[in-house]
Amino acid sequence: MLELNVTNQLKKTLKASIENKEIAGANFMVIKDGHEVFYHEDGLADIESGRPMARDSIFRLYSMTKPVTATSVMMLLERGEIDLFDPVSRYIPGFKNQQVEKNGELVPISREADIHDLLNMTSGLVYGGTDLAGKHTDTLFQEMDSRLFGDNPMSTLEFANRLGQGPLSYEPGSSWQYGTSADVLGAIVETVSGMRYGEFLSKEIFEPLQMKDTGFRLPEDKRSRLAKVYQDDGEGGLRLFTGSHLGIGHQLDLEPAFESGGAGLASTIDDAAKFTTMLMNQGSLNGIQLLQPRTVQYMTSGSLTAWQQKGFDSWHSLEGHSYGNQMRIMKETGQAGMLGSQGEYGWDGWLGAYFTNSPKDRMTILFMIQKKDAGTMAITRKLRNIVFSTL
Repeated sequence: MLELNVTNQLKKTLKASIENKEIAGANFMVIKDGHEVFYHEDGLADIESGRPMARDSIFRLYSMTKPVTATSVMMLLERGEIDLFDPVSRYIPGFKNQQVEKNGELVPISREADIHDLLNMTSGLVYGGTDLAGKHTDTLFQEMDSRLFGDNPMSTLEFANRLGQGPLSYEPGSSWQYGTSADVLGAIVETVSGMRYGEFLSKEIFEPLQMKDTGFRLPEDKRSRLAKVYQDDGEGGLRLFTGSHLGIGHQLDLEPAFESGGAGLASTIDDAAKFTTMLMNQGSLNGIQLLQPRTVQYMTSGSLTAWQQKGFDSWHSLEGHSYGNQMRIMKETGQAGMLGSQGEYGWDGWLGAYFTNSPKDRMTILFMIQKKDAGTMAITRKLRNIVFSTL
């Protein structure tokens, strides 16, 4: 267990964030040498009803879904069912004959985007923006949101195909930009496996790891455990957020047509810990070998070339890191804006769900919150700085 002064500092720091109304509540966990050495919950999962945060509270992962998607792709790789240099168009026809914007005009791409590009966010796909690719993606998400609760919701494969029919922001492999690549990976897993993406994840990852509270939809008996989402109210407080985002139904009560490989999963801190521990254990958990050690080593190493890294370097809060297989990887500890170790890897989500694995320290940190536009917040870095400074 952590020393008493460390646990007290963690609790004090988290409570201050809640009292300052930066967040409503949180779960925080530290795993060291395969054992849980600290867990703490504080604050509210539902301010309006007064429901406290609990260990079994369910959180929308948003982009913390992405490493799970990368894992599913690595499983197909190990089985010889895909090659990372397969063109995306082999599985998603909409990616044939793509174009890229250059000097305000659309021209044919020099080479097709492949699975390797999707894994490393070097595909030319983006989340939005002012260029033609960004506008196309924004319009597609707007349509998806408008159809979300209708009779004809957009499916995983329809989204991927229509995304591919739009322009790319840059030539595949020529740069790095955060975007919708993981959603296309989910569609590829559907095509290769012949299963819906959520069915593949349940059968191949969640059931073997006994992640019983993780999925794209919450059955009725679990919905009372879903943490509410809050946003700044502009006056130093918090107010409820109920909107949808990136085609994800906010209440997770419907069977989604679009199972987002980039943002769609919900989970608990204990389920997330099973996934992160599997990676830390070189692909195994409780006698189940989900991935082989060499595959995990590949998956958790930075993949960007020198010119691709220039695109990633514009992410100010991730200085000192590289990127690969849907995760950040710490490369230069002295350049990072937080304490950490070389080779540490992980990712976060739009609502603040966060994990990091540090193989060098044999340590995992998990932090679960639900705050609009959170990503990695100051409180996330404060808590991990306390842990890394003492362990």
